[in-house]
Amino acid sequence: MEFVYVVPRERLFPASYPHGLTTFGVDCDEAAFHDCVAEDGFFVERDYAERTPSLKQLIPYTVVMRPSRNAEGDFDTFCLRRTRQGGERRLHDKLSIGVGGHINPVDLNGEGSEAKRNLLRAATNREVCEEELSIGGDFELRTIGLLNDDSNSVGAVHVGVVQVLTTDSPVEVRETNQLIGQFTPTHELRAQREGGANFETWSSLLLGDLDRFTPQTIAS
Repeated sequence: MEFVYVVPRERLFPASYPHGLTTFGVDCDEAAFHDCVAEDGFFVERDYAERTPSLKQLIPYTVVMRPSRNAEGDFDTFCLRRTRQGGERRLHDKLSIGVGGHINPVDLNGEGSEAKRNLLRAATNREVCEEELSIGGDFELRTIGLLNDDSNSVGAVHVGVVQVLTTDSPVEVRETNQLIGQFTPTHELRAQREGGANFETWSSLLLGDLDRFTPQTIAS
């Protein structure tokens, strides 16, 4: 039985239900979000969470980028394709620029709200750096905003916490039986999306906003 971390929808989105990327510092307050996660979030059985839209499952959704090998000042984005050997059937053969998954009790170190404030980083380290990818050196991680899509039954019970991981080190897929991944120039990914490539819904939404959270935009 799997337990996942959730936040009540009305606490996370008290005024309205946004669609797409909501950027911290521009569209919403990051400190208020982290307070909400720490004070209002809790673990619940995943089966229950999957059929309860009044709860939002938090998903750290990390975009891995590196300085372009071909164009100075540009960036490449790590793109994954989920194979048919993966456990999540609804994601088979889909392309994704986001790495991550649910927050589980194993990510909680301690008790109380202060321990809960570390859940996102702990889950990111586990999912990105220990389970799905191997990153061969230093990296920088920045939290960008929230990604919400209530247009389908899957999106209705999840919310993505969008992060950008920037590195100049080699990145490889660990779960080679379930994932295929490589760095691709960001403009090529956008062109693929426009050409009808089979991107996950969240990745398709983010590709439309990529210029808003690329590393050079964050640094400016």
